[in-house]
Parts: sequence; structure tokens; C-alpha cells
Amino acid sequence: MTEFSVIDAHQHCWELENTQWPTPDLVDIYRTFSAADYLAASVEAGAVGSVLVQTQPNTADTDFLLIEADTYRHVLGVVGWVDLSAADAPAQLTLRVRHPAFCGVRPMLQGLPEDDWILRPACAQALSALTDLKLCFDALVYPRHLPYIEELARGYPELSICINHGAKPDIAASEWQSWYALLARLVALPNVFCKLSGLATEAPVGAQLAVVRPYAEAILTLFGPQKVIWGSDWPVLNMASTYPEWLAYCRQLVQSLAPDAEAAIFRDNAIRFYGLSN
Repeated sequence: MTEFSVIDAHQHCWELENTQWPTPDLVDIYRTFSAADYLAASVEAGAVGSVLVQTQPNTADTDFLLIEADTYRHVLGVVGWVDLSAADAPAQLTLRVRHPAFCGVRPMLQGLPEDDWILRPACAQALSALTDLKLCFDALVYPRHLPYIEELARGYPELSICINHGAKPDIAASEWQSWYALLARLVALPNVFCKLSGLATEAPVGAQLAVVRPYAEAILTLFGPQKVIWGSDWPVLNMASTYPEWLAYCRQLVQSLAPDAEAAIFRDNAIRFYGLSN
């Protein structure tokens, strides 16, 4: 392990022939990406492990990610997909957790028509099963979903929840006040964490990374060094930056704001949150 080593809490792989997204207009990422491709992009920057996160709302995608975890030792965890509203969701979670890499789920809340979907009574048994099985919940949301994530976190205090990409503020439109206020309501909840990830692709097209600094600083300041988890969001990141550039930018930011928290934010918090075997 190098002096500075990273466990990337948010990377993706997909088989293009089996995806609904990305679409052909997203030329920078419209191809198959494997865990081997991730290694080529990340290893020289200091990545020694990663958490592979779903991108498709189907079981086939999760099957593919678990095969990648079996094949590549750097994949320490898989956050997959299960329809949490399905009657057999608890059984599906019990089956999935038998795989040692399966550490959580990510329902794609940002794309669902109901902002409060996760609070539907049909999801209650699955949410209880997540808690019982000690699986994590990745929240792919926009700021408008945060009141419902707060209600979820209060209703299931033993469920570990991580806000993906800082709740994806619309940086290109200078969204700030409502995003900040809603995010700030979550910081006192001990079971809610936040990923320092995905901000570059919310910025104006062609913008320098410096434009995301106020948002990144807010995440770090609000959640503190023990509840912020770094992620690359690779290869989606490729639409706005590169792996080494994003990592170096975030590292400089952490060094300026919380120099003693570098190991926690870039490695240890991911291990603790997801229960990874290091």
C-alpha cells in the first residue's frame, strides 16, 4: 500500500448492450466499462480498492457487478439494485447478502415519478430487512428528495444511509440556498453520511473544477471528517474531468480544510460505512 492510498466509494461498470443508460449522445461514456478499465484509470493515482455501484434498475446489472467483484480483487464491495417495493424484496436481499461483496442497495430515486417513493408502505419490509442484514442504503437523489430521506433516516435509525453526490445540486444553475438548508437538516442524524463525489458533472459544461469548491466545502464542513466519503463517480466523471484531476482537487481541498482527515475521507470512512474487508 502506498503512503497515500484510496478506497474509492463510488465507481461504476456497465455492459453497454445491457444498459438503458448511458445514451448515445453521451459520447464520452457510451461504451462498455469494466473493472479492468477502472484499474487502468485509477491505480497510478493511488486507488487500492473500490465500491462498485449499480447504474441499471435490474437484477442483471447487479449479477454483472458481483461477477466483476469475483474477478477483480480491488472491488471490495458492491452496491446493487433490488426492487424494494416488491413483495419478495426481503427474500431477494437475504439471497444477495450471501455474496461477500454485496454491501448495500441503491434504488434509483432520482428517476422515479414519486419523490416520496421510498416511504411507501410497500417498501417497509425491505427497509427493515436492510437493517437486519446490516446492508447500507445509497441515496441517489436531488435536493427535493432530502426531506423524505430525513424522514427515512429518522424512521430507521439503524439503517446506514449515504447521500450520493451531495444530493446533486444544480451547480450549473447556481442552486445553493435550498440545497444547503435541506442538506444541513441531515447532519445531526448519526446514520446519514455524504459522498464527496459527482459534483463535477453538475457544473456548467467546460467549467474548471474550482466552480464546485463552495459545494464541496459545504459538504466537508456540514458532515465533518467522520461522515464524508470520497468517490470518483468514474466513468461518469469522464464527461467533466479525469480521475487523477478530480482526486488531486479533492485531496488539496481536504488538506486545506481538514488535513488530519485525509485517511478517513479517502479510505477509512468507506471501510467503516460499508463494512469492507480491507
